[in-house]
Amino acid sequence: MKKNINILLISSAFYPEISPRSFRASELAKELTRQGHVVTVISKYRAHDYTSLLNEFPFQLKMWKPAAFKPISSIRWLKGTVLDRFLTRILALLFEYPVIEEMFRVKHMLKKEVGYDLLLSFAVPYPVHWGVAWARKKKHQIAQTWIADCGDPYMGDRLDSFRKLFYFSYLEKWFCRKAEFITIPVESAIPAYYKEFHHKIRIIPQGFSFNLNERKNKQPDNNIPHFAYAGGFLAGIRDPRPLLSFLSNLEEPFRFYVYTNQRELLNDYIPLLGDNLIISDFIPRDLLMDKLVEMDFLINFDNGTTLNVPSKLIDYIITNRPVLNIYYDLNKTNVLEFLKGNYSARMDLPGPEHYHIEKVVGQFMELKY
Repeated sequence: MKKNINILLISSAFYPEISPRSFRASELAKELTRQGHVVTVISKYRAHDYTSLLNEFPFQLKMWKPAAFKPISSIRWLKGTVLDRFLTRILALLFEYPVIEEMFRVKHMLKKEVGYDLLLSFAVPYPVHWGVAWARKKKHQIAQTWIADCGDPYMGDRLDSFRKLFYFSYLEKWFCRKAEFITIPVESAIPAYYKEFHHKIRIIPQGFSFNLNERKNKQPDNNIPHFAYAGGFLAGIRDPRPLLSFLSNLEEPFRFYVYTNQRELLNDYIPLLGDNLIISDFIPRDLLMDKLVEMDFLINFDNGTTLNVPSKLIDYIITNRPVLNIYYDLNKTNVLEFLKGNYSARMDLPGPEHYHIEKVVGQFMELKY
């Protein structure tokens, strides 16, 4: 019988933040605690009352101090200007500013942390891994085993318009050498990492706690097509404009629900689509799942690469709704067929059982045992 162990999780993103990395770290912390392991979480400070969460899942939570490096956009006279955007982009490209601060914060937080069986660190942002690598030495191992969990690739990222500057490769190789294992969510992303570390890579998908029976028999009852998308956008890649342009020329009514914190690419289509387009900010995941299950189908905007796979697809899979994959080169026929209720062109997606948090935790624990 496998024994309960002492585990340290380090993540910049954490509950109640709404992001894939927050879900990753938060769900693992809860399930590891649920299984009886002694769990400590180190994360950045956020003004949130954790009393309820910690009463239900009594892990220890430690937070580093609020950021001292402020975003350029916080400077009032620069905010929203071309200079603001230019400086923000340049500083991020040259120095990973302002998230580079988290490397120093993580190193400081790990000074007195010892005696763990397993250390799990989460990126993005990657300075979290760099901070662990800086703090972990032969005489201060912190934990017997370090697993560096990566969402999107870093040096191998192909979604950003600009490639990472060459000197960041030293930081990537630095933490990869020190970690016992590197975990990524999909096998297709392996080529985005340096070959010399491929032997350390293990595939462990995103995990959630869910009961399929709660939604298995639920079917939407809409008098006109209802469909939804939840997530961010990338101009020219994960871009909603070709779809919105096409939808704006249709006479038949529908309801397209978009949950996003990036409205810029939608603004021109709000007056064209009127009541057919309903835009909302991000909402808590449990509420979002209740909304998605009411849709006739769901939309995925394709990244155009197998190196980055949207984690939102897992939520789509759990809701058991058909998914229409949208490329920048829009297939109008598929859109029309979905609006008619013909889902034969739906995405071919794996079963939800792969993403249950108990199975995912088991995969992480196998690396320790």
